[in-house]
Amino acid sequence: MHADVHHLLHAARASELHGEAAAFRLPRTRLRTRVGWALVEAGLRLTVESRETAATAPRTAAFRTA
Repeated sequence: MHADVHHLLHAARASELHGEAAAFRLPRTRLRTRVGWALVEAGLRLTVESRETAATAPRTAAFRTA
């Protein structure tokens, strides 16, 4: 295969792949915003879990020692 033909086929396939990739590209958000919301979500999960464990934990007054 001649180099010119190979280059044309490569360029055509590359443009097809770029077009397909653009269809699946996620909207760009700033890294700081994404990390901030991830931290908020993690904090909310931790508070819900701590409330659930506090509600199900036995009370210390129920266990009396002699």
